[in-house]
Amino acid sequence: MVFNSIFFIFCFLPVFMLIYYLVPGKLRNLLLFLGSLIFYAWGEPVYVILMLFSSVFNYYMGTELERLYYDDKKQKLNLVFAIIINLGILVFFKYYGFLLDTFGGITGIHISHPELSLPIGLSFYTFRNLSYLFDIYISKITAQQNFLTFATYSTMFPYTAAGPIIRYADIQEQLERRSVNISRFGAGTELFIKGLAKKVLLADNLSALYAGICSNTQMSVLTAWIGILTFTMQIYFDFSGYSDMAIGLGKMLGFDFNKNFDYPYISTSVSEFWRRWHISLGSWFRDYIYIPLGGNRVSVIKHIRNILVVWALTGLWHGASWNFVLWGLYYGLLLLLEKFVLNNLLDRLPSWLRTAYTMVAVMIGWVFFSQTSFSALGHYLGALFGIGASSFADTTALYYLKTGLILFIISILACRPGLYQRFRRLIQQKPAGALLINLILLALSVAYMVYNSYTPFLYAKF
Repeated sequence: MVFNSIFFIFCFLPVFMLIYYLVPGKLRNLLLFLGSLIFYAWGEPVYVILMLFSSVFNYYMGTELERLYYDDKKQKLNLVFAIIINLGILVFFKYYGFLLDTFGGITGIHISHPELSLPIGLSFYTFRNLSYLFDIYISKITAQQNFLTFATYSTMFPYTAAGPIIRYADIQEQLERRSVNISRFGAGTELFIKGLAKKVLLADNLSALYAGICSNTQMSVLTAWIGILTFTMQIYFDFSGYSDMAIGLGKMLGFDFNKNFDYPYISTSVSEFWRRWHISLGSWFRDYIYIPLGGNRVSVIKHIRNILVVWALTGLWHGASWNFVLWGLYYGLLLLLEKFVLNNLLDRLPSWLRTAYTMVAVMIGWVFFSQTSFSALGHYLGALFGIGASSFADTTALYYLKTGLILFIISILACRPGLYQRFRRLIQQKPAGALLINLILLALSVAYMVYNSYTPFLYAKF
């Protein structure tokens, strides 16, 4: 089941929310747990067993880690065991084919293997459960003794498929006690509609435009830049749209999830971009990989190593393909360049020029992300800079620029905070007008879902 479907919006969600608000508070975790299993099993009936195993296993390991608090050696061994099991499952389903193909490419020994479908949200709930164990180990939290409460956290459907990576520490109290009321429900509904509109009205149309551009065997320089601008906007509205919907659903259920995006395309440096993009993943790698490796409180050589390790792993987390590793290392090198070479220079530049530099760097990065084969990657990067391009500009480029102009203008405005700040003021001054706008966005989104083919969320496959 997915958020951007007629069935979810008009069948599952209203029925579930009606029951959720009617049952006593002490039964809401049970209802949320069962509803999450139904939500997940709707599209992954077999892999729901894997999700349940993850919940049971990590619940038990959490209690063991706390029980062994005064036995450091045994506690550490149990943590290592839990990490091996969690990552072993992730590697098997997500990376085993990639590892076998890489081994075959190096040795010439090719091992045939069946293609396994990736369980939806596996990377997200694996990292979510690992953060729970890590926080117990460092005594940030105490282990949850009630299995139902932990299972509710582990399987909750708003963030099951594509995050954000919510940490147990952030919602620990809300799992036990939370308030649900019409005001919170209204705020969540508004955020859900905003995310749905981002996905359906912007990201899906940008996706169709980008697919058309990539279908051209020969590109002009201008076509290549229009194409990667299209993907840059598409992935933002697709993923931030999902995050908005997840956070909105959380509010409807009485939870306050931390934001996952903070207008990343207004950043004035690459380091600022990564403080604003996929915030939950960036903070996860910072707290559980970068800082334990020593962070920046080590020698320069080890600091460089730490950054490159974190970013190689960040890239690999996104997919079982070398282009994602290259994408991660590309950002690692950019961050090192900013830290050790460009830091003082960037500070002296005007903000608009720093934003332009950041956007060009990010757009080039999305080429590494979107082109999964080395040949396609090399071809597209070359076309951006005139290598192998048919010309600087051609009629194809002008066609895409003309047909996508209004979409580009709306997208550029919508990825900046000004539009939303005006909307917030409208809510305060004229709530009826804000309600009308939300109803129009919902109606347009539903109409688009009815008359166009379904387009999955990009990050659901990661």
